[in-house]
Amino acid sequence: MTTDKKCKHTKSSRKTDEEPELDILNEEAKAVKAAEEAEKAKAAEETQKEAKKPKKLTPQEKITELEIQLAETQDKILRTHAEFMNYRKRTAKEIANARMFGLTDTITPFLQVFDHFNMAVMAAENSDNMDAIRQGLEMILGEYEKALDELNVERFEAKGKAFDPELHEAVAHESSDEIPENHVLKQWSCGYKMGERLLRPATVVVSSGPAAAEKEDASDEKSEEQ
Repeated sequence: MTTDKKCKHTKSSRKTDEEPELDILNEEAKAVKAAEEAEKAKAAEETQKEAKKPKKLTPQEKITELEIQLAETQDKILRTHAEFMNYRKRTAKEIANARMFGLTDTITPFLQVFDHFNMAVMAAENSDNMDAIRQGLEMILGEYEKALDELNVERFEAKGKAFDPELHEAVAHESSDEIPENHVLKQWSCGYKMGERLLRPATVVVSSGPAAAEKEDASDEKSEEQ
């Protein structure tokens, strides 16, 4: 029994002595492994840096590289030019189509006006009935006004209104005892607008006020000159 106890005590003491040595070995192994990983990481970083550094080319290699770049640039220029030319052709075609559609929409409402006008001319040649001719002309006028309405064209009158150079075109001045000065005395032709856009100003004669006032002003001017 005594011998068994001694053996057990000897084994336990050996185990206790070996445990610190194992810990030291484990720590050393970890340190070695960490150092190896650090070296690998450093080597990989240096490899990446080397890869990023521009490679020194020989003169012939530089010429070859520049030729390749020139060919690529020329190809891009040709492609861009071709795309631009296609864009110009497509845009020109779209503009031409838009103009054609605009002309079609403008002309179509007046075709009926032309038909009625042609019918009125034929009726006037074969008939002396002025009432029928007048009715035909009124029908043409109605169709004409309808065509203008479809195009959103507005006709405006100017007679009796204050002269507006934005809407009226003065062709003459006349004295008037009834129409105030700088007001429209006569209208030779009406004006037309499409929305806010002026298509044609009204052609008007503008009143210069009473004739007597003009004579008084003229006599006053003569007296002042004397």
